[in-house]
Amino acid sequence: MHVKAKTVALGGLLLALAIVFMALGSIIETSTLFLLAAASFFVGIVVREFGLKTGGAFYLAAVLLGAITAPNKFYVLTFAAMGLYIWGIEAVWRWLEKHPEMMQRYKVFWIAKYVIFNIVYIPIVILFRDMLFAQVISAGIMAGVIVGGQIGLFIYDRAYDYVQVHLWGKIRGRVL
Repeated sequence: MHVKAKTVALGGLLLALAIVFMALGSIIETSTLFLLAAASFFVGIVVREFGLKTGGAFYLAAVLLGAITAPNKFYVLTFAAMGLYIWGIEAVWRWLEKHPEMMQRYKVFWIAKYVIFNIVYIPIVILFRDMLFAQVISAGIMAGVIVGGQIGLFIYDRAYDYVQVHLWGKIRGRVL
């Protein structure tokens, strides 16, 4: 097995940053979602730079290391859901790249994004209802939470695209 030193070095650096962001999410409570989203963006960077297998290994390492080191384990679960979404959409994108003959690939990609998100999001909202909400909530409020999640996904996805194109695009040349 041959491992490239650059892959290990950059992967380790990004893993450390992801763990720091997870830990900071527990310390700076007002920016928890921002910091967990930023930590999950590193999964996408590793997938784009080194492939799905390396990205999957990075994701698992981040979840396991976060479970050991992060003060708030619920935030590790949130990171795990966000990172799984990022890994999933990158896998769909790679699959679509291999099928250029497919019609309306952009629409298929967006549909896949929402399917992946809802496969992760809706069971979490339903199964962890007592943990997420302080009191019993009505079905209407629950529907509002699910719709709000769809809006949140759109914002999260736009932020991820911005980070990949603009921020990582500028830093990439200096790091690699």
